[in-house]
Amino acid sequence: RMKELKIGGIYRHYKGNRYKVVGVAKHSETVEEMVVYEALYGEGGLWVRNKEMFLENVVINGETVERFKFEE
Repeated sequence: RMKELKIGGIYRHYKGNRYKVVGVAKHSETVEEMVVYEALYGEGGLWVRNKEMFLENVVINGETVERFKFEE
């Protein structure tokens, strides 16, 4: 079961930067769910990544961590 995505939630990428989830969009060709998120550092900017990848775990230096960890 996929983790729940919180719209408006603040998430921290495993590399340290924080992002706010703006919403979920559908890819126009594949209809795949895409997470739209805003960088909360530097000049900001909007990013998009498929939902499955946004919510997945990754292995970093042998340790399994969340790619994006919910903070608030």
